Amino acid sequence: MADWDAEAVRGTLLRHTSQLADGELRRVRELLDGAFGGDFSEEDFEHALGGMHALVHEGGELVAHGSVVQRRVVHAGRALRTGYVEAVAVRGDRRRCGLGGRVMDALEGVVARAYVLGALSASAAGAALYAGRGWQVWGGEIGVLGPGGPERLADEEGSTYVWVPPGGGVLLDPTAGPLRFDWRDGDVL
Repeated sequence: MADWDAEAVRGTLLRHTSQLADGELRRVRELLDGAFGGDFSEEDFEHALGGMHALVHEGGELVAHGSVVQRRVVHAGRALRTGYVEAVAVRGDRRRCGLGGRVMDALEGVVARAYVLGALSASAAGAALYAGRGWQVWGGEIGVLGPGGPERLADEEGSTYVWVPPGGGVLLDPTAGPLRFDWRDGDVL
């Protein structure tokens, strides 16, 4: 979209973390706690901050959210500027209504304009959403550039998805080596 409207992608607000008031961040956190059944840690929330947030409201209430933050991924000798999708959630009573797709439309727009690669770690419940949008499970090794050097994250293999924006120009090849993500506290991916 050449004339992309940052204010509304099909009714979805797009805001940087710095543009969210304390009350808005609290509502995001409450949505995530509810959507993930209380299994969304402070570190998980921290990982979702510092980038762009897609917010869907209905009747003044937040019903869906997702964010994309910058990460570096090393693959085949290159450090790739990667838009990492975090904290995609839809309120329980509004699931299966297309809201996750609206959130992803907005986040994919950010990835397409600002990054050479999109990546995310999908839960079993969310995998169909991403696969249906053209995101692909990474078929090779997943790792991290940890404080002690490179480490393999075998538990993340099979649930890490990648997306190369149309015209992105980056070639990913699982036989050319692992995807090694930058380090962060908590769950690395």
